[in-house]
Amino acid sequence: MELIYYIDLLGTMVFAISGAMAAQRHNIDIFGAAFTGFVTAIGGGSLRDIFLNLRPVWVDDGNYLLAILAGVLIAIFFNKILGRLARTLSLFDALGIGFFTVVGVQKSLAFDSSGIAAVVLGLFSAVMGGVTRDTLLNDTPLIFRKEIYATACLSGAVLFVLLSRTGVDYNLNAFISAAVVSIVRIVAVKYKLTLPIVGG
Repeated sequence: MELIYYIDLLGTMVFAISGAMAAQRHNIDIFGAAFTGFVTAIGGGSLRDIFLNLRPVWVDDGNYLLAILAGVLIAIFFNKILGRLARTLSLFDALGIGFFTVVGVQKSLAFDSSGIAAVVLGLFSAVMGGVTRDTLLNDTPLIFRKEIYATACLSGAVLFVLLSRTGVDYNLNAFISAAVVSIVRIVAVKYKLTLPIVGG
């Protein structure tokens, strides 16, 4: 569990970087970039915790706020360097949604959610921060485009629930399920795989 905690913090920082960088691409000032990084980092997990009738984890654990602050500062001071490393950030984003999905599903199951609800909350954990970011920036959220993004999270969430039902070791389950999310996303980006358009 401790490993997942630190991975969750790393993912929080990476999402804060992506949110702040997205804001800067829209020529938004430093405060706006910091705010966008914040909501991107905590949006999904907070929504999940609210549905579980819990206080959002960042309210009680200051390490999450420090991770967000670090991410925002990195985005502000190293914007040009990070811009040239866009593919690297895409890789971290893929890893981030993998682990965020697993953390969301595991936490939901721990609080007696049904398997289906845990899958949905795992999806929320991974993507709703990005949805909030894109909405604030007046962009079409990624999950509403043709890209395979939410589908990758759903595949890993379903797998985690199924493996947990068969008694697979938690750490092994978390690794396998997160890897599935990340690999599906990376392959989809690399080969430009998309879902069909409704009515298309």
